[in-house]
Amino acid sequence: MTSKVRYEGNLRTTLTHVYSDTAIITDAPLDNQGMARSFSPTDLAASSLGACMMTVMGIKARDMHIDLAGTEIEITKVMGSGPRRITEIHAVINFAAVNVPDKDRQILENTARTCPVAKSLHPDIKQLVTFNWQ
Repeated sequence: MTSKVRYEGNLRTTLTHVYSDTAIITDAPLDNQGMARSFSPTDLAASSLGACMMTVMGIKARDMHIDLAGTEIEITKVMGSGPRRITEIHAVINFAAVNVPDKDRQILENTARTCPVAKSLHPDIKQLVTFNWQ
């Protein structure tokens, strides 16, 4: 088992990671009858793309002796209707690393684009990724 999801009422859930016992709370978003007091489930789906990209780039960068500490990814989720769903995820990656050769940048960019979450999302979800190297 990976996690447990408990409905707390009022459109709020608690997700508990079984291995670490870490918890995340979700709320329905304002535009879907919620109070937006925390991430919505679709916020987590979109944010997971950024977390996955950063994780696999971190692994690759460490192997290449490149320090990506301080790199940030800004995620924007675009919702559609009929049915309600994520239609686009915009990821803007702002690298803190300097003096990274073009060849290594290409490797890291490809690593991000092919992370497991990117490859698991439905192909109808547009993944628009921008890489900003300092």
